[in-house]
Amino acid sequence: MRNLGRTMLRAASVAVIGLVAAHAANAAEMTGAGSTFAYPILAKWAESYKAATGSSLNYQSIGSGGGINQIEAKTVDFGATDKPLSAADLQKNGLTQFPFIMGGVVVLVNLPGIEKGQLTLDGATLANMYLGKITKWDDVAIAKLNPGVKLPALDIAVVHRSDGSGTTFNFTDYLSKVSAEWRDKVGEDTAVEWPVSGLGGKGNEGVAALAARTQGAIGYVEYAYALQNNLAFTKLVNKNGKTMMPSLETFAAAAANADWKSAPGFNLVITDQVGDNSWPITATTWALMQVKTDKAENSAQVLKFFDWAYKNGKPMADPLAYVAMPAAVVPVIQDSWKKEIKDASGKSVWN
Repeated sequence: MRNLGRTMLRAASVAVIGLVAAHAANAAEMTGAGSTFAYPILAKWAESYKAATGSSLNYQSIGSGGGINQIEAKTVDFGATDKPLSAADLQKNGLTQFPFIMGGVVVLVNLPGIEKGQLTLDGATLANMYLGKITKWDDVAIAKLNPGVKLPALDIAVVHRSDGSGTTFNFTDYLSKVSAEWRDKVGEDTAVEWPVSGLGGKGNEGVAALAARTQGAIGYVEYAYALQNNLAFTKLVNKNGKTMMPSLETFAAAAANADWKSAPGFNLVITDQVGDNSWPITATTWALMQVKTDKAENSAQVLKFFDWAYKNGKPMADPLAYVAMPAAVVPVIQDSWKKEIKDASGKSVWN
């Protein structure tokens, strides 16, 4: 009888261990790194996804450059970048990319007496401020755009990213489209040689923090950071000559022109879009993954997460003014998963 009791106890212990192991397997942890632009929505999705499935996401908000480096080094399950990689770079590093969210970059200002949306800038004036050609807030070019607004005689304190940044890529891509001088002298990239050294902040968080404590500052961040930090931002004049406030509606208007189905490798930059209601600096974040993975289960978990986000993420994206990927585009993205993301034996990890 005593032996039977011991046997039953050992069996129960094995069963408990099996249950714990099964729970651990179900509560998988994914790893990702990169874009600070997309961090607010990824954090919100991750919280809800864990509550729904038990699987967690450990995401490092380190900037697009860092995300690219980490996925190339295979130290994370996916990278996130706001600058799409070229077909040549994808092939060289054995990567694939797909878009998962869109949103807006806004221009921050820290000026006494100036509230959100009270100041208007256009592309040429913004470029000249970052070129160092306009150095005072009461400059005639700014005053012309803002009749009736009392502009302070303050020096302009230029704030920019200090790390490799997809937000910088979209900001400088916009400046290159609206200013030939910017295009020729500086260009667009995740990191550039700034004509005005200014103040450098790490991540959207760093730029927001610097702008918040620097009187006379101008900076650029993803819209959610401006909202979360209660920072003043400007209106911008768009490609059609219309003065726009940043909002979910104006980001969505710009995103509506994106033809993802015809873009090879989903390589499509949507700054400076036409349309009366388009926000000029609308941006996209892409996920980067290995096309041949030694960690098939990890890759499958990442794809399950994004599949869930495409289906369930819009109600969480809207309040943060992110634009969800159109439902018609999702099957095209998932078809690319089937074709491109495979395990070591060549079998697709997404079925």
